[in-house]
Amino acid sequence: MRRHFKQTLLSLAATHVALTAGVAFAQAQTGAAAPAADKSSQQLETVVVSGRRAALATAQKIKQNSDEIVDSVVAEEIGKLPDRSVSEVLQRIVGATMSRVSASNDPVHFSVEGSGVNIRGLTYVSSTLNGRETFSANQGRTLGFEDVPPELMAGVDVYKNPSASQIEGAIGGLVNLRTALPFDYSGFKGAISVDATRGSLSAKTKPSISGLLSNTWNTPAGKIGLLIDATHSLGASRTDGLVLDPFYKATPDAKNWIPKAMSWKQQFYNRTRDGLYGAAQWKKDSIESSLTFFRSKYKFDWNEYNVSAQNDPYSVVVLDGTYDANGVMTKGVLTGKKDANGNYTGLEVENQTRFSKRASQTDEWAWKISGRVNDNLTLSSDLQYIKSSTQNFDSTVGTGVQLPKQTVDLTGSMPKLVFDQGDMAIMNDPSKYYWSMMMDHLDKGKGTQKAWKGDARWMFNDDSVFQDVTVGVRLAKRDAETVNSNPNYNWATVTHAWQVGWNIKDLAYLPKSDLPTFKNTYSGFMNGKVQPPNLYFPAASVAFGWPDSYNKLHQLYLNECDALAKTAGWDGAGCAQQANSIKGGGKWAVATFGTDPSGRNTQSETTTAAYGQLRFSFEDHGLPIDGNVGLRVVRTQNDADGYTILRTQPAPSGATGVAVPKLTPFEKAEVYSQSFTDFLPSLNLKYKATKDLQFRFAVSRALARPQFGQMQAYISMAQGIELDSKVVPPNVKKVNLSGSGNGNPFLKPITSDQEDLTAEWYFAKNGSLTAALFNKNLKNIIVNQAFNRTIKDDNGQPVTFVLNGPVNGAKGYARGMELAYQQYFEGLPDALQGLGLQANYTFVDSKVKRYNAVYTGFCSPGEGQENFNLYINGCDTDGRSFGDVPLDNLSRNTFNIALLYDQGPVSARIAYNWRGKYLYGVALNSDNTGPNQTNALDTNPGSATFGQHNLPVGLPLWADGYGQLDAGIHLKIGSNMSVGLEASNLLNKTYKQIMQQHIGMIGHNYFTSGRTLKINAQYNF
Repeated sequence: MRRHFKQTLLSLAATHVALTAGVAFAQAQTGAAAPAADKSSQQLETVVVSGRRAALATAQKIKQNSDEIVDSVVAEEIGKLPDRSVSEVLQRIVGATMSRVSASNDPVHFSVEGSGVNIRGLTYVSSTLNGRETFSANQGRTLGFEDVPPELMAGVDVYKNPSASQIEGAIGGLVNLRTALPFDYSGFKGAISVDATRGSLSAKTKPSISGLLSNTWNTPAGKIGLLIDATHSLGASRTDGLVLDPFYKATPDAKNWIPKAMSWKQQFYNRTRDGLYGAAQWKKDSIESSLTFFRSKYKFDWNEYNVSAQNDPYSVVVLDGTYDANGVMTKGVLTGKKDANGNYTGLEVENQTRFSKRASQTDEWAWKISGRVNDNLTLSSDLQYIKSSTQNFDSTVGTGVQLPKQTVDLTGSMPKLVFDQGDMAIMNDPSKYYWSMMMDHLDKGKGTQKAWKGDARWMFNDDSVFQDVTVGVRLAKRDAETVNSNPNYNWATVTHAWQVGWNIKDLAYLPKSDLPTFKNTYSGFMNGKVQPPNLYFPAASVAFGWPDSYNKLHQLYLNECDALAKTAGWDGAGCAQQANSIKGGGKWAVATFGTDPSGRNTQSETTTAAYGQLRFSFEDHGLPIDGNVGLRVVRTQNDADGYTILRTQPAPSGATGVAVPKLTPFEKAEVYSQSFTDFLPSLNLKYKATKDLQFRFAVSRALARPQFGQMQAYISMAQGIELDSKVVPPNVKKVNLSGSGNGNPFLKPITSDQEDLTAEWYFAKNGSLTAALFNKNLKNIIVNQAFNRTIKDDNGQPVTFVLNGPVNGAKGYARGMELAYQQYFEGLPDALQGLGLQANYTFVDSKVKRYNAVYTGFCSPGEGQENFNLYINGCDTDGRSFGDVPLDNLSRNTFNIALLYDQGPVSARIAYNWRGKYLYGVALNSDNTGPNQTNALDTNPGSATFGQHNLPVGLPLWADGYGQLDAGIHLKIGSNMSVGLEASNLLNKTYKQIMQQHIGMIGHNYFTSGRTLKINAQYNF
């Protein structure tokens, strides 16, 4: 099939080239077609503007004239979008929100420039570049907007209810990034921009530079244009964080809830973002062609110094504690139980040095040809090739130490953490520290896409109700592969206090090794609001010295294990195999990378889409209504290179009872294939009540395909039997047919039937008031649950195994409203001339209902994905489930407000963005709130393990409501030069995350990254 598609693509390329000759020949036979009036074409054109006021006016005109419901941001000058990243630009648009963490599956790492984008509360967002589908290898199906250089963008459009002519894949919305073409400028154009950015906490100044050159020439062969745009941007930030661990109660009948501990972290982040864009354009008569190349290159590395509590929460002692009405500790001194000598044992913590680096690159080549055959018919052909890659290395190593105690005050808006001089003195002694842990991770990914799109547009006569009809075909072949190390995050202990006496003789104190450490003094931590003790951390060279440094650390464990064996009188030769890498002991080996099928996910997807769309208008017939109606039909073929394992437990010879299927165990590579066809109708109506007032109604069906990571085809199945061996012959009581999947290669797309209703009043060139109501009814939402897999036994009979993994297992809705307003005020006193205001508000309500409900009031043992109740409903530290959680990443309330000033050479903005509380998810392995902790108290009266500490923890983790104030001022000097000053997070706000427990919503993480200042200068010529 892959060879067939390659041949097809070559044929299409030949067709693409032949189109130019065909159109030219047709024109030669009929005479060059006159440029007929293009009845308000729906295509958004790139418009060169100057200044914020002009940019807002242009974006407003795009919204007003568009056939679809769209919101836009237009660059104020060449290479000058109004924020530091595309993600930050998008968060200013009504209905759009930005995540302020590194990734949705890693919410405990703050991102200064933001990351993922939701539209109308949903993550089902697709991305296009100049109308062509695009993606990043590290993002799956979409583009990492934070990776894209904003300096290369001419504008950003967000379609809320896309039409049939647009590429499928968007339910929340479609984000189209627009770049300029040479013909957008009249003749020669050049621009260069430089800036320097400094963070108040990082205390580092980082430069950026970008430049554009464009020119056009009129030649006998036609008009020719060339454009090149390049950018190089460096960034640095520091983020400080306080962490409050979950609260526990000692016994089922205990009244008081006590936190495990408080800890802290510090991250130093450095990024390099490079972009390169080139375009060639040619036009002769009504034939036009463009060839473009776009590169987005993103590198980052960060060092994190994280203090993580390792103590048993049930061994915590509170001195001088105070408690609220629910028994929750509000103040107190935390330490450990007394030892045999009557001394408090303190709290064991790990001082983890984490080094991570990632390099990602996405390249796109695109070639478009279009031409008017005659006054009515226009043909276009568009070829695209995308290649994307990413690679990551992540390493964490740690020392350990016993904190004598910590004084905690939780009564304020941010916890207070205090250490006395005696504590400080102990922490300053390096001989108290020992080597404690190590964890490595590797991943890489690559993706390619070959796509061709052909369109034919027929324009009707001027007196017709019908304006034009467009039909088109799109063929795309997408290949994606990700490889993770196995184990994915390869954790192993070196020495901990809990190992002493049964697994090791003593701790591996620092003097026992020549591995380097350093003392972290936490200067200016949390803007000087908290002063942790000085602590000794592994040097960064130990983290990125993997695997040699890891072998040295593992040898420290082996030495201590062997020492115990000699004194205890048992053979220490098996020290390395004492236990697995999760439960204890010291087993460690370098993780496999690229050789284990469980770590590899290879996907191939072929889509064939055809659409027809009719545009109409009744304006010339006395009814001010226009719009479009269309149907898009898309067939999807998925092929996943997979691996299947079957393990069996045969029945004893002569056994009676339940029949046991005859199955031969195997391990084999397989290709899992599926195909399906979706019909996606759409209708967009616009009613122009007056020149300035219009209403819209849109209805459509949309889809969002599963992420490739959810479709990994690695399946493990097991046949087990429950046997009564006390009888002769043995009796088989039950046959268990179960298993698990790292993914599910048979997932179908999520679909949505959606409606929009808007009212839009455009009362000035850059003044408008708009309102929108929307409703999205979702089906086939992907959740983790049981699903069936049927194979044939040795006799050819079907045998069905029940596996756990992702399935299309729920339905739901997202509905709400949007309000937006913008205006530059007229008639003000001279001192206030140029003032303007821009504001918007979004409300979203959501609900999810599973096709097969999974809920029990109490949790059960097991931290694996087969514990559905844990990963769906969560698990508190007292063993109770939560249930009824909303859609992830959805804020009910969001608003933006900006005070604008544009008068003469001065342009300024003060902008405030606020996003309400939203859920990251449940049972995330984040800072001791997830299943990496298996110490929850069993309080189920009907449980055989009542009162034991044997259950996994899975707290719902939320982002608290957060608002940030940014500002900027720019001064134009003459007609060609401008200088500016911009500031982010002016109020120096702290970003807060919340852990949900039955005793309340409790602050968990507190992040601060300080203010950021940027000075810039731009020269146009």
